[in-house]
Amino acid sequence: MKRILFLHGVGSSGGAMRPLAEELDPLPEAFFPDGPAPFDAGQGRQWFSVTGISEANRPERIAAALPDFRQIVARFGDPRESLLVGFSQGAIMALHAVAAGLPAAGVVALSGRLAGPVPLRPDWPPVTLVHGSADPVMPPAIVRATETWLRAAGAEPRLHLFEGLGHGIDAGGLRCCAAFAPNDARKRGGVTPGPLRPGRQRCGLHRTDGRIRITPGDTR
Repeated sequence: MKRILFLHGVGSSGGAMRPLAEELDPLPEAFFPDGPAPFDAGQGRQWFSVTGISEANRPERIAAALPDFRQIVARFGDPRESLLVGFSQGAIMALHAVAAGLPAAGVVALSGRLAGPVPLRPDWPPVTLVHGSADPVMPPAIVRATETWLRAAGAEPRLHLFEGLGHGIDAGGLRCCAAFAPNDARKRGGVTPGPLRPGRQRCGLHRTDGRIRITPGDTR
């Protein structure tokens, strides 16, 4: 793995993910791309529109967004050397792109999901699902279904469900990201997060009661 791409949620931007990377410093090269389209319900960017979204039309919207997503990922180098760390809609795109055959070093899906079953793939990269038991946007049942769909498609996902966590990221989620860091970086100790840095709020990411919250970009 040479680089990490941090992929934001809908209505947010790549810059909103920078503090997450800072919590994991030092890391390989990190990039924070913006979604390809303006958010059609306010400020920020989106990977696909969530206006009028439903379980029935979500798969076709994701499929339509995949070509742009693949181009954005490829812009930063060989996807096989890129770890995709996505939050919410960014996680959805990462999971579906890899399910559709995009080579990647791995996927960490933070508060994300699949839209439904995906085709069998013989060469899945590592996939980690990080989710809150109290997520009101994507309830735990959907991430459990995502785990089932991934296994049926040949993947071996690791699901980490954090008790009491809503639609956000806490120190446990950070540790899941850190697990993908190169061995030499882990040995230096810099990527295994301790207590979260207090008192900072910027780029839509803040900390409350020891937990990271990412806003906006918290839907679908």
